[in-house]
Amino acid sequence: MTFERDPSLPEIRYDRVMSLTKPAEHQWTEKDAMLYALGIGLGQDPLDQNELPFVYEAQLKAFPTFPVVVGFDGGAMEDIGIDYRYVLHGEHAVTLHRPFPSSGQASAISRMVGAWDKGAGKGAVFSEEKVITLKGESAPLVTLRKTSFARAEGGFGGPREGQPAPHAAPDRAPDRTVRIATTPNQALLYRLSGDLNPLHADPATATAAGFPRPILHGLCSFAICCRAVLAEYGNFDPSRIAHHEVRFSAPVYPGETLTIDLWKDGDTVSFEARIEDRGVVAVRNGKTLLRN
Repeated sequence: MTFERDPSLPEIRYDRVMSLTKPAEHQWTEKDAMLYALGIGLGQDPLDQNELPFVYEAQLKAFPTFPVVVGFDGGAMEDIGIDYRYVLHGEHAVTLHRPFPSSGQASAISRMVGAWDKGAGKGAVFSEEKVITLKGESAPLVTLRKTSFARAEGGFGGPREGQPAPHAAPDRAPDRTVRIATTPNQALLYRLSGDLNPLHADPATATAAGFPRPILHGLCSFAICCRAVLAEYGNFDPSRIAHHEVRFSAPVYPGETLTIDLWKDGDTVSFEARIEDRGVVAVRNGKTLLRN
């Protein structure tokens, strides 16, 4: 399928893209933290004492991937001029320099760290890094990295090579396998944490983008994989997660079950997530670094 870029958007130039930086301010509340946890599927069993602290304010814990929605907006990539009708989430990573608080105010600065041109009609890949710092502090709290595949932006003259190689899963059978079901309305709930792209809610928009129906947010699958790691190797303690990254390889539809294969080598947990009913791998090259 060929994607025609909106001609009213500004011309993309590699030198301009790579010079982009953007400051932002972020604030979040305990309600935001709980809504996010519900959106990634926690709390479906209200008697589960492992999951309750993420959705109940009495002893609230922020889930380790919560920073990705806190820092979702206000990035340098927004100023490139991408036609967001045809953008797919390529990769995402969060590095937690220390545990993320369940409420707070922060400042952030983002910059472009990569732009790769796959050629006219073949799309382009853009990568952004954002560093978030709590108000009144100087040490970074969290670093986010987002990579997007812009299907209508190829041919702007950027480099074709040099994109960082993804993390490779070990060449052995998984050490553990976890199955986590999504719900048919999960995208409608997850979007309330900030990603209001109609691709995840409106059937007509999904069809125009080449999908048979609305798809689940990639960042929801990102968090579901972290749920599997935290349950199997982190004892549901969010402070154990130091870093979490994935590469998205196929869409997930709300209501499908993610089968997550896990490999543990020291403090590194590798993972992939499959949709067994369709025989596709939805998440590849996953890596979580555990903190002792």
